[in-house]
Amino acid sequence: MSDRVVLSNMRFDGRHGVLEFERERAQPFEVDVELMLDVRPAGLSDDVSRTADYRAAFEIVRSVIEGPSRNLVEALAEEIAGQLLAEYAPVGIEEALVRVRKPAVALPGRLDWSGVEIRRRRQR
Repeated sequence: MSDRVVLSNMRFDGRHGVLEFERERAQPFEVDVELMLDVRPAGLSDDVSRTADYRAAFEIVRSVIEGPSRNLVEALAEEIAGQLLAEYAPVGIEEALVRVRKPAVALPGRLDWSGVEIRRRRQR
């Protein structure tokens, strides 16, 4: 599938991490989402119900990042991908790519961010 709906560099504060202080104090997280689906029906009809609505996708990501604490960014990415695939099954989503970045990661040196990228396909 070459069509995709993209939300890039969404930013939210969350309380996630293996270390206790990471779960006590909110820190920034950045998320990218790419949803692979045929957007032709929406493009030809100009009907938002025939594609992945950006607002709903944004709110799914927000609810996960701002929701209950997780130890791992991997767990955040899995939850986001699972919810997006379920939400957009009616419009034929095939695959979701999710990137979760943690720019304020606690490491003993400098880096821009740590993170994870996953790609999940809808189960048929």
